Amino acid sequence: MYSRTVPATAAAPLSFDHLLATWPFIHRVLGTIDAVASTRATVLITGESGTGKELVARMIHFRGNRRTGPFRAINCAALPEHLFESELFGHEKGAFTGAIRQKPGLFELAHGGTLLLDEISEMPASLQAKLLRVLQEREVQRVGSLLPSPVDVHVIATTNRDLPREIGSGRFRKDLFYRLNVVPIHLPPLRERMEDIPSLARHFIEEACRETGRTPVSICPEAMRLLQRYGWPGNVRELENVIARAVIVSDDDVVTVEDLPPELVHGEAPYPTPTVRSGRTIEEVVRELILVTLDAEGHNQTRTAHRLGISTRTLRNKLHEYGVKAHHDSTCLDKGDDSPIEVEVDPQAA
Repeated sequence: MYSRTVPATAAAPLSFDHLLATWPFIHRVLGTIDAVASTRATVLITGESGTGKELVARMIHFRGNRRTGPFRAINCAALPEHLFESELFGHEKGAFTGAIRQKPGLFELAHGGTLLLDEISEMPASLQAKLLRVLQEREVQRVGSLLPSPVDVHVIATTNRDLPREIGSGRFRKDLFYRLNVVPIHLPPLRERMEDIPSLARHFIEEACRETGRTPVSICPEAMRLLQRYGWPGNVRELENVIARAVIVSDDDVVTVEDLPPELVHGEAPYPTPTVRSGRTIEEVVRELILVTLDAEGHNQTRTAHRLGISTRTLRNKLHEYGVKAHHDSTCLDKGDDSPIEVEVDPQAA
């Protein structure tokens, strides 16, 4: 429900090598990826949301000797705290109310392959010590079981947060950070590698044309210049979405300025800003900022929290305080941190 997997027989999806070859900066880390791909050394991939962290994690899996094994991924920000331990480590029948059958955890299901812990900074503190023990002992103990089971899993973690700062605030264990950060890989934001945009844009145009059944289109020089002047707060993922939209709305064989969204063409702020006026309290402004950002991010809590510079758990607490009910779609959650979240506002709390 909260995890996703790639079958053991699947070929490397998304043509990793082809896509990543369009990123000039990736050649600086390819050596690290190849060196760690066939080892059990834990990898910590850092970078802003949308920079391609999961893509690199999958590349590590498919370029290593575990490529025929399972690739399991779990979004730590999307999993309710009370389900975390059971989802990761499994449980025995009768271990708790509702445990009607034995269930293996993700570590067991990823045996012989790779387990991606996406947004590891959102893992509850109560589970961090247990994860540390699993990484050290390479064995898991299901909830309600007295006996541990050995596991052979390559663990990769990602985060868009500053873990040393999280450690300083007491939200993340220092010893777990050192255990995860054996091989660090940092992905810079797109605004710091604008030279990648032309090749990325052409790749995404080809991909969008293929998916929509259109004949190949090109992009005009002025539209390309606008792409290279924009700040890309959503990074590569945002660029991909902008290109896909442009290909769909374009009625010619060339993507033009008219096919791009207003924030690129007119330099508009990509996110609305709260109304600040005399007489408003700080809490009122904060509430409006949270809600307009949530709306601008399509009700995606992970991206909203990152945009606001707070943890997903803090965001959820605020939404609960405001009477905003988030309904998690289990099918969407399996798709990762791009998952839409339906939001219902209590009229009496608005």
